[in-house]
Amino acid sequence: MTFAPFSPKQLRVLTWWCPESRDFTRDALICDGAVRSGKSLCMSLSFLLWAFAEFSGQDFALCGKTIASLRRNLIHPLTGLLREWGFRVEEKQAAHYMDVSFCGRVNRFYFFGGRDESSAALIQGMTLTGVLLDEVALMPRSFVEQAVARCSVTGSRFWFNCNPEHPHHWFYTEWIQKAEEKNALLLHFTMADNPSLSEGVRRRYETLYSGVFYQRFVLGRWVAAEGLVYPFFNPAEHVGEPPGECEEYVISCDYGTVNPTSLGLWGRCRGVWYRVAEYYYASRKTGEQKTDEEYYAALTALAGDRPVRAVVCDPSAASFMACIRRHGRFRVLPACNQVTDGIRQVADALRGGRIIIGPACADALREFSLYRWDEATGRDRPVKENDHAMDDIRYFVASVLQEEADGCFALAAPRQGAEGRAPAEL
Repeated sequence: MTFAPFSPKQLRVLTWWCPESRDFTRDALICDGAVRSGKSLCMSLSFLLWAFAEFSGQDFALCGKTIASLRRNLIHPLTGLLREWGFRVEEKQAAHYMDVSFCGRVNRFYFFGGRDESSAALIQGMTLTGVLLDEVALMPRSFVEQAVARCSVTGSRFWFNCNPEHPHHWFYTEWIQKAEEKNALLLHFTMADNPSLSEGVRRRYETLYSGVFYQRFVLGRWVAAEGLVYPFFNPAEHVGEPPGECEEYVISCDYGTVNPTSLGLWGRCRGVWYRVAEYYYASRKTGEQKTDEEYYAALTALAGDRPVRAVVCDPSAASFMACIRRHGRFRVLPACNQVTDGIRQVADALRGGRIIIGPACADALREFSLYRWDEATGRDRPVKENDHAMDDIRYFVASVLQEEADGCFALAAPRQGAEGRAPAEL
């Protein structure tokens, strides 16, 4: 791996723990700011160098939102670099740790995923000398506080990095705004702080985002979401028909009894997914609620004789998923339901031309023009109106497009899993 010369801010990250540094007496380092600004790699490298400069025979923790994202974003590039520099790295993938040795010193680094509130139990009871939390703003407060509480060895330190979220986020109010109170060094990064990022790549990132995501991911600001969720949506760019026959199909579903039910039929053609048709039923308008069997009939009518590989369903719709499975025609995949992440993924997919909305999908097109952030809360919550097609589109992108990008979603897998269900259901 080759490096461009480190920027002054990156050098400060690399040396803040050194006795000669003006930051040596700090207990923690916080790096926030724009994406691709050079925070994660220089911080993880600094963390490992500090561990070996100060300790041997100690336990440390490397934490990400998930262990998979931690391995991809931090551990794999870091271990490759360490091996180039003469460190010995023995990774125990099943046990989620690695032993690293250099010049007679050995330290162990455990891997943790801080996905939800239950994650705090995974780290509870350990004694740690230091903890690095990558993408800390995506982790629950209980997990972060438990990880920090485990660092009871004399000389232990905390290391945090993140991209901005909304200004009421707990990490912003408890750590960033109270950095001096907590004796933490706070460094704010922009893309200009990453000398390995070319001007062309920087401009490309600047065009990928708009609205609140531009302010957070490009400008690095902790700002509240406001206005339309997808202000850039343009029928001239984002509406169209597939240019040929679709190779495969998926249906996405946002299920409601009192609230509307929205189904979207997606077909993949030449690497792009098109929302070719939809079904939308609002019981409040008609005054009649439908049963699961009636919605299943609507689902089969939408599918027609197409070879639909899976139905990506609202994860709270247990009875409807059971109804679909009972009929045995379609695989069912409970959808990923991280709202803010899903909205960002939909925005990326639209701007990247990976999804196109068909002109016949009138309710989806209507909702794109009405779907707004809830400005009253100051948090990342869309208004719960005109959001049902928006939710089924988000389910599709987060559970099919995103999983395909990560190499995890096999629509065509023919084998049956446990209890006769397809692997996608497990």
